[in-house]
Amino acid sequence: MTGNARVLEVLLVFLRLGCTSFGGPVAHIGYFRAEFVERRRWLPEGAFADLVALCQFMPGPASSQLGMSIGLLRAGPLGMLAAWIGFTLPSAVLMLAFAYGVQTLGDVSNATWLKGLKLVAVAVVAQAVWGMAQSLAPDRPRATLAVAAALIALAVPSSVGQIGAIVLGATAGLLLLPRLTARDASDHVPLGVSLHRGIASCAIILFFVLLLFLPTLAAVVNSQSLRLFGAFYRAGSLVFGGGHVVLPLLQAAVVPGGWVSNDTFLAGYGAAQAVPGPLFTFAAYLGAVMTPPPNGVAGSLIALVAIFAPSFLLITALIPFWDTLRRREHMQAMLRGVNAAVVGVLLAALYSPVWTAGVHTPAGFGLALAAFLALTLWTVPPWIVVVAGALMAAGLGALNFML
Repeated sequence: MTGNARVLEVLLVFLRLGCTSFGGPVAHIGYFRAEFVERRRWLPEGAFADLVALCQFMPGPASSQLGMSIGLLRAGPLGMLAAWIGFTLPSAVLMLAFAYGVQTLGDVSNATWLKGLKLVAVAVVAQAVWGMAQSLAPDRPRATLAVAAALIALAVPSSVGQIGAIVLGATAGLLLLPRLTARDASDHVPLGVSLHRGIASCAIILFFVLLLFLPTLAAVVNSQSLRLFGAFYRAGSLVFGGGHVVLPLLQAAVVPGGWVSNDTFLAGYGAAQAVPGPLFTFAAYLGAVMTPPPNGVAGSLIALVAIFAPSFLLITALIPFWDTLRRREHMQAMLRGVNAAVVGVLLAALYSPVWTAGVHTPAGFGLALAAFLALTLWTVPPWIVVVAGALMAAGLGALNFML
């Protein structure tokens, strides 16, 4: 198969997955394993596990990064781009359409369907905290670390507090958590990446240059487009733990400055649960509903590219070195601490802004509890819970129940 044919193949496969992959990042990884390990045999099991480990280590959307990495291995840099476009496009288009719908409706702050979406967001984040705590903070040291991280994030309600919690997790993991034994050399499956290490080094340098100097550049040239790009680039660079954890970073970036109202923010976050593909396409919605221009389609594209740009650079930078890094015990210990801290950051986000903005009455609490029950015990697909929550809230509003 020629290079161009492989790129097209990657695009079409990921476009189908982007249209059908409901259920969040953990479910996405399951879809990818079934497609690329079992069905198509693009990767052996060991290489797939290595990629999953790498994407857990990096900040950003783990399932999107996994797909981009598979595209890179299958068809080179164009394959990585094709995998991202295919997996991201369906949900990005749906979120952009929802953004225009919200704007057409005007002031939605008192709409009952909006209150339903905010209450479902409570259930979705609670489910994420519950599931992640069971796997990432299952013992007393890591559970304690998670609580400490939550307290830091609540005490300093900004990206500084969230970053501080992640740094605490990495430090505590390195110093306090017991070491894990690296896998035997016989279990190591080389990834076979053809990227030159010089390109990888340039990518990591560019990653940090953009992270550190974009805010300064935006201030010097007084460009709202650069401010927008910088805010979403920073969110994509600093969020560990996948899509749900980006919520507090984006909320801190766009709500306090008046770019997006908190009600509109949470409406979009609730709607993002109802679409397939990566939750990071929430950025497309936020870019479109911004008050200051660029907004609309232009703002949506800027925000979407910006939030995924760190993933492109980090994958390019780290995959050539991952075979060596992943076997180091110190790296494994730091990763365990970071994962525990992620649970704490998400727990803090569950309280503020999700709970405080969504739950105000007994009826609202009951609806959120019912949604949580449907997601966790009845394993109802999230998109069904979102639609049902909005409809139930509208029905309760029609019956004069206070939400």
